[in-house]
Amino acid sequence: MTAVLDARVCRPARIRALAPVVGADATAPITGSASPVTYANLDYAASAPALTSVADRLAGALAEYASVHRGAGHLSQVTTARYEQARETVRSFVGARADDTVVFTRNTTDSINLAACITPGDVVVLDIEHHANLLPWTRAGLARVVSSQPTIDDTIFALDAELAKAPAALLAVTAASNVTGEVLPIARLAGLAHRHGARILVDGAQLVPHRATSIASFGVDYLVFSGHKLYAPFGAGVLVGRSDWLDAAEPYLAGGGASATVGIDDVAWHTGAARHEAGSPNVLGAVSIAAAAQALRAIGFERIGQHEEALVRRLDDGLAALPHVRPLRIFDDAYGRVGIASFVVDGYTPRQVAEHLSGGHGIGVRDGKFCAHPLLAKLGHSDGAVRASFGVGTGSDDIDRLLAALAELG
Repeated sequence: MTAVLDARVCRPARIRALAPVVGADATAPITGSASPVTYANLDYAASAPALTSVADRLAGALAEYASVHRGAGHLSQVTTARYEQARETVRSFVGARADDTVVFTRNTTDSINLAACITPGDVVVLDIEHHANLLPWTRAGLARVVSSQPTIDDTIFALDAELAKAPAALLAVTAASNVTGEVLPIARLAGLAHRHGARILVDGAQLVPHRATSIASFGVDYLVFSGHKLYAPFGAGVLVGRSDWLDAAEPYLAGGGASATVGIDDVAWHTGAARHEAGSPNVLGAVSIAAAAQALRAIGFERIGQHEEALVRRLDDGLAALPHVRPLRIFDDAYGRVGIASFVVDGYTPRQVAEHLSGGHGIGVRDGKFCAHPLLAKLGHSDGAVRASFGVGTGSDDIDRLLAALAELG
């Protein structure tokens, strides 16, 4: 995309945030200054701020909050209806099939741990994954880890070869890297898995807030994501996918709600989502996810994509002009990026850079290994890197402040 130029000053035009978020007017102290500055939140990939519309919806639901699924009282019925409607909103938002099961969990990590409990065989994964899509499989003794290659085409070839070696139940892959933001071709990977008789699970934590996602159109069997990256940071996540494995597996948690009838010596378990949602569920978290899904749909993913692409281009161009800053990339042929950029700065540790940005400029970024230690080691940065990430609440002023602050380190 060619940057839009402001003809009066011959510089890229200002890009405004697409939607209001909670905390947009927060301030941060600056070292050596008596006056704080407006905080520039560039850590969306860790936990995105809540959309104000989501916070408003949550406040309304909280005023009528009561027990779910078990009460005959009016507020219990209202709360149960809200919870189940949230399930259907999520189903529609991710383009799920009519017979898919939508299970509410705590977060993406919880969803993948649930998936590890229901998967009846080996799981093929890449070495670029977030720990959430690596450790559950290795701990269960299911993982067959494939080394990513310099190109996506060669990586798919390596996955093809591994799947051809021996039967696997599942291919588990990220949709977008939480380190670099690079997007993988999910429909192509789904076709590859299915040709080898495997299913595919997609970690959509970093894709779903940024791009339109369709389980049915992509051919995905299971999709997982978190509310706290979807502008709904209220402690809930989702697993959506085919019902048979979920119904055949032992309940993820044993307790009320998952059980249909209970005796001292025996129990009959529910099927469907209830089988894996024992205890009182996080109703408000589920309602918040649904509210975020509706808000993002109302904005439109075409607008969201254009907004983020403009910010990514502005950031990439700015970093390229700083010879002491080196961006990280996994592939030579990535299918685009979401609003994430990781980099290192010559002569400084990642923590020193993050402290400079925070203490000197009121900019919040992430430093470290981003729960992706094998990937950082593969990229030659075992000591970590700095990550800037953004979304619908970000404007070009935030990007420009980051670039100016990094220029001071040259």
